[in-house]
Amino acid sequence: MFRYALTRFVSLALSLVVASLLIFFMLEIVPGDPAAYMLGLNASPETVAALRTELGLDAGPVVRYLGWVSGMLTGDFGTSYTYRTPVAEMILDRIQVSLPLALLALALSTLIALPVGIWAASRRGSLADAGVMGATQLGVAVPNFWFAMLLVLVFAVQLRWFSAGGFPGWDAGLLAGLKALTLPAIALALPQASILARVMRSALLDTLGEDFIRTARAKGLTRGQALRRHAVRNALIPVLTIIGLQFSFLLAGAIIIENVFFLPGLGRLVFQAISQRDLVVVESVVMLLVFAVILVTFLVDLAYAAVDPRLRRPH
Repeated sequence: MFRYALTRFVSLALSLVVASLLIFFMLEIVPGDPAAYMLGLNASPETVAALRTELGLDAGPVVRYLGWVSGMLTGDFGTSYTYRTPVAEMILDRIQVSLPLALLALALSTLIALPVGIWAASRRGSLADAGVMGATQLGVAVPNFWFAMLLVLVFAVQLRWFSAGGFPGWDAGLLAGLKALTLPAIALALPQASILARVMRSALLDTLGEDFIRTARAKGLTRGQALRRHAVRNALIPVLTIIGLQFSFLLAGAIIIENVFFLPGLGRLVFQAISQRDLVVVESVVMLLVFAVILVTFLVDLAYAAVDPRLRRPH
């Protein structure tokens, strides 16, 4: 297990190095000068050059890349060109919204999907199974931003149970914060629950065809007992992978939902930074999200290997 974990850790480190190179140099070739953008069209070349020097943009790309990476390793993500505040503080402030939103959406998705997938697999070929498959297909097809607007129309505008957007901050209380994140979390969770339910059903049906399930049935267990006692646990192996990938997506891919609900999260921060040509913010936030995705994938691989010992064997 240690050798497997070490191999995966080396792969993680290499992935981070490659990702940092791609992120930095791809943003370097994006048209537009942040200094010129900040000063406007009427700024003189001398003023733009002075601001470029102040921001450190006149240094070579290799020097700037090494400075950016070394800063991140020590927790210094640089200073925002637009707001003139440390990027680390901006990220810390925004992640207090994005991380709880991703966790809440993942919890809702898992709590809905696993029972639904198990229930559909236990009734394979029935009308109930067909209904679940149709509903999950619809859930995958419906864009989450359209569903988000529908939730706002029904629960915020018509019923007035929730606010249409905004975030009061955790200082207003845990209940107020969770209430503000409920509709966005539901909008994010619906497509993910549909995918996860289909994966759970498929994995469970595959497991029910294995020899050990037939042996359990031959010993006198009913189909339902064999499913609950043996099949579900073994079917969870591929489901773990999907859950890990979903968390990464929910953390990094909530930019549209955050803009629909005017949530001050990481996704909205990136959107604003791109429109303002605040490259140091874009680079740092995207790198942080890539790190989160790779780290979650690494942890899922370890959990996968812990559940399935065959993965730990040297090839």
